[in-house]
Parts: sequence; structure tokens; C-alpha cells
Amino acid sequence: MSVAQQAVPRPPAVHRPSLHWFLSEPVRGAMTFGALPFAIPVLRRAPRGDGHGVLLLPGLLADDASNQPLRRYLAALGYATRGWGLGRNIGPTDAVLDGMPLLLRRLAAETGGPVSVIGWSLGGIYARELARDHPELVRQVITMGSPFALVDPRQSRAESAFRRGSRKHASPERVPGRERLGLPIPVPSTAIYSRCDGIVDWRACMQTPGADRENIEVTCGHLGFGVDPATLWSIADRLAQPVERWRPFRPTGWARAFYPAAR
Repeated sequence: MSVAQQAVPRPPAVHRPSLHWFLSEPVRGAMTFGALPFAIPVLRRAPRGDGHGVLLLPGLLADDASNQPLRRYLAALGYATRGWGLGRNIGPTDAVLDGMPLLLRRLAAETGGPVSVIGWSLGGIYARELARDHPELVRQVITMGSPFALVDPRQSRAESAFRRGSRKHASPERVPGRERLGLPIPVPSTAIYSRCDGIVDWRACMQTPGADRENIEVTCGHLGFGVDPATLWSIADRLAQPVERWRPFRPTGWARAFYPAAR
């Protein structure tokens, strides 16, 4: 067979988020938020941990207000929660790249040990890179709809919004490339994703499972992660794990119905 006749490997297929799910994101997010009060009695029965520090990072164009319900819930479970306090997240500006390590270091000092970092969407990418650069300060990372494994801009409907703020972003040498973002991080990590995500392709929000890496599937939209009862329960379960005794998430009994991969 000649070189010209040899089969050329095809590049992997690129999947855009569903247009149906994208157009319905606001309505579904509002419905998830409206259902949260009815789930509170059950969520209060979630596992409780040792009250360590938890840093929450918002998604693109969001601020600490977006994480307020999650932060209040975790505070009620006894954790020392902190928002990032850096205003609206318009991307990796110098203020963000300089400020996040300081926040992490301060919270670890205040709480007496490594902290868990939770990030929504772009905030989850920040969380993973914080852990990569400062593993001694991070206990675990939990991401919610974070496209750290994105390989093509078409996998995100937020790409144009991200680019609009690029003039204010830090210089390229300070911002990790996509090749690095998808690499495993040196601390336990949980990637929460949804096939109903209308903003980013759910495949870009998953990692290769390993000894301390896992994926958890839920059924909310991208705008609902921070108030979705199944997401909140799984986060509480992950935070409650003892240090150095990480185990994959295994919902049991009635809870299995809310996690498609566990059914």
C-alpha cells in the first residue's frame, strides 16, 4: 500500500453543547433554584466533616453571589467557607492570578491546614491550577461543569464572552495552555458534570478516573450547579472524607436515583 493510500487518522469529533439545553438554561436554572428549599430537610442529613476551610470560586462573568447558596449550605454543615472576594470573574487577569494564591494561603493559615477548593465552570479551572501550583495548601478540588478538558473552542458557548474580556487578561506566558489544563492534578479531585449542560460540552468536564480522581454525573443545567440538590449532596459527601482516606463517591439506597451513572 502506498503512502497516499494509507488511512489517515481522523481527529476526534467535536461536540457542541445542545442548542435545546442552551436556550432553556435560564428557565431550568430558575426551576432548580426554586426547588432547593424543598430539598433542604434532606440536605441537612448529608455527611458532616471536620469543619476545614473551603474556598469557592465563581464561573465566568459571575461573582461571589453566585456561590452564596452553596456557601451557606456548607457553612451550616460546619465548614469555614470563603468566597474569592475578587469581584466579577472576567477571566485570568493579573489581579486574579496574583490574588487567588494569597486567598488560599490566608484561608489555610486561618483554618490550620490545607483547604478544599470548589470551582464552578471557569472557577473550577482556576481551582485545579491552584492545586497544581500549591498542592501543600489544597486538600481536594471539586469542579462543577468546568471544561478543563476542552480541546476545541466550539465545545463552549461561553467562548465569545471569554474572548471579549481578553484585553484585560494577563499576558499569555502567565496563563496555562489547554494541554496543561487537562493533565491530572496532584491532589484528590472530583469533576461534577451534566449531560444536560447547555453551556459547555459535558465531555470536556470529565477526567480520566484514577486512584484519587473521579467523575460524578448529575442532571441539572450549567446555571443550576450551585443550587442543584444532587450536586450539593455529593459535595457534602466529598468534603466529609477524612484526610488521606479518599474514596470514590458511591450513592446508596434512594440517592442512586439522582445520579445517572449509579443507576
